[in-house]
Amino acid sequence: MSLCINPQCTEPNHPGNDGSRFCQSCGSDLVLRERYRVMRLISDKSGFGQVYEAYERNVPKILKALKEIHSGHSKAVALFQREAVVLSQLRHPGVPAIEPDGYFQFLPRGSESPLHCIIMEKIDGPNLREWMRQQGNHGISEAQARRWMRQLTEVLHLVHERNYFHRDIKPENIMLRSNGQLVLVDFGAVREMTATYLAQLGGSEGVTRISSAGYTPPEQERGQAVPQSDFYALGWTFIYLLTGKQPTDPDIYNPHDNSFRWRQFAPQVSEPFADFIDRLIAPKASDRPSSTREILEDLAAIAPPSNLPRIQALAARPAESPSSPRTTQLQPAQTQTQHTPFRWKYPWLWSSATALLIGLAGWGGWRAYQQFSGGIVAVQPLVSSATLTGHTGFINHAVFTPDGQRLITCGADHQIILWDVATGQPLRTLKGHSSYVNAVVLSGNGQTLASGGADNQILIWDLPSGTIRHTLVGHTNAVNALAIASDGTLISGSADGTVRTWNLTTGQPIHTLEEHDGFINAIAVSPDARTIVSGGTDITLMVWDLRSGTQRRTLSGFTGVINAIAFTPDGVEVLAGGTDRTIYRWNLETGEQGKPLTGSAGFINTLAVRGDGRTLLSSDAEGQLTLWDLVTGKPTHIFAGEGAPLDHAVVSPDWRTIATGKGFSTVRLWQLPDDVF
Repeated sequence: MSLCINPQCTEPNHPGNDGSRFCQSCGSDLVLRERYRVMRLISDKSGFGQVYEAYERNVPKILKALKEIHSGHSKAVALFQREAVVLSQLRHPGVPAIEPDGYFQFLPRGSESPLHCIIMEKIDGPNLREWMRQQGNHGISEAQARRWMRQLTEVLHLVHERNYFHRDIKPENIMLRSNGQLVLVDFGAVREMTATYLAQLGGSEGVTRISSAGYTPPEQERGQAVPQSDFYALGWTFIYLLTGKQPTDPDIYNPHDNSFRWRQFAPQVSEPFADFIDRLIAPKASDRPSSTREILEDLAAIAPPSNLPRIQALAARPAESPSSPRTTQLQPAQTQTQHTPFRWKYPWLWSSATALLIGLAGWGGWRAYQQFSGGIVAVQPLVSSATLTGHTGFINHAVFTPDGQRLITCGADHQIILWDVATGQPLRTLKGHSSYVNAVVLSGNGQTLASGGADNQILIWDLPSGTIRHTLVGHTNAVNALAIASDGTLISGSADGTVRTWNLTTGQPIHTLEEHDGFINAIAVSPDARTIVSGGTDITLMVWDLRSGTQRRTLSGFTGVINAIAFTPDGVEVLAGGTDRTIYRWNLETGEQGKPLTGSAGFINTLAVRGDGRTLLSSDAEGQLTLWDLVTGKPTHIFAGEGAPLDHAVVSPDWRTIATGKGFSTVRLWQLPDDVF
């Protein structure tokens, strides 16, 4: 049913609207900007706007429309427009994606005043208030709180770096993706940190007040919010997550003496971590941490429980101006070099030096100095050789056929597309999933395809005919990762925390592996079809015997979520990487951990080992692709894409062609230079 968003429409959900271009009640256009059709109202309780679900073809989106009552107020309009500006500057999985032209105006039929609108990504998951209700309002563990605290603080770090602060952090404004990533939403209250604003803090005149009961700090209630106001709201958000109780709950808050007693409702929390939370909610802003970096450093300094890996502080990174691109754009004649910087002892001196470096050389110049273990490596520009168009939503995964002549992609449009790599033309479109398709994998002979998605199902396809052989049901949440062993066993990993094995030929389930305490993001199977390794949001790798389904060992030491796993061709070594920007390696025969590969510019998204067993490919969230020598443990080549990031790279069997596109609706093909091997 198409919904009319004209505030004056007497029947916005008129039965005749379905399939019509114009509202059958008021005559307003139902297809906004020739692209978006609104389907239902999600909420009208947002402070400034109403939230709708809209579709661009069959891709779900979120449409926010400023309430008509606020359209005549310039400050409300400015706040609403600022949300689109800020979101367009923040490229991070912890922030909803928005197009550069995400803000637009819509003029209803017969109206003289336009509606102010923002269109953005729809997050495939609940907010934390909804999630807690689903869990029975039971408090989360300290380990999970630490992981989530780090995720949210890194998002806030990005926001504060651009001289903004959020001002409305609370469980309803934090969403949980199916892959375990927390997403900070509702930037309508965001405020820019400018000299003019800071000068206004001496008085409340001209300062907009944003308040959410229990989560808003005292200074913000008086109209004098500062960046540390976000930390107060962050602290109370985690008290709610740890106790299941709201800040205004009389069990926690005593209004007579303005005291808080939350610790007794969170017995699972260690005293040092509780002290850390109390510092976040200090009544005076000056008693709270001074910056996001200090929060991460304090979090790292707390001795963790014996079963919790220590969380390292965020590596020092220079602040970007709001106009700075997240991906470095290189010209063909340019070359960048990367050196290993020495460790700065004093953070304030580091910040000053960083600011001076940026002022002299710009962000691109800074990118020349990343942490690598010795040597100098040029960052080479890579130019896309082809662009493949056909998807109508974000692409989630891709895989080459064994001969390298075809590419298979899947995405948020519920489709799987088979492409001819030489011509860039789509050969076949497979439709069968009822929601996002998150992963695809091919059998060794290239004849059988498996796909998994947010509909919790796995489909087994006969690729030559494009028909579905089997529908596998068993997972209770989105399927995030797939692998096929050389003996024909299918392995799946899901946001339900389980790894399952299946008979690829019959579609029958074999084993369910249930030791993980979080979403599964990545799985890999050894070349001899004996060992499965899985990892995800619980920050551990688990090693399983494929045939018996029993756990062999747990590999720990990570300080971030695991996104990618790869075996060496001999099956002796396994490598894994994720959000702590480090690639770890283990010898599975001895259980010994090798020297990690450090210095990646961003979160590790993909890993692949070449057939020679010596070359590792990694791609990261900063858009760089790195080739590593596994013997020396050092990078040999680093590439940055021109016009598009190399952040989720898939390599062809001959290691000549790279495919990217995750998070975009188009696929890019890239050719590695002939001299890299």
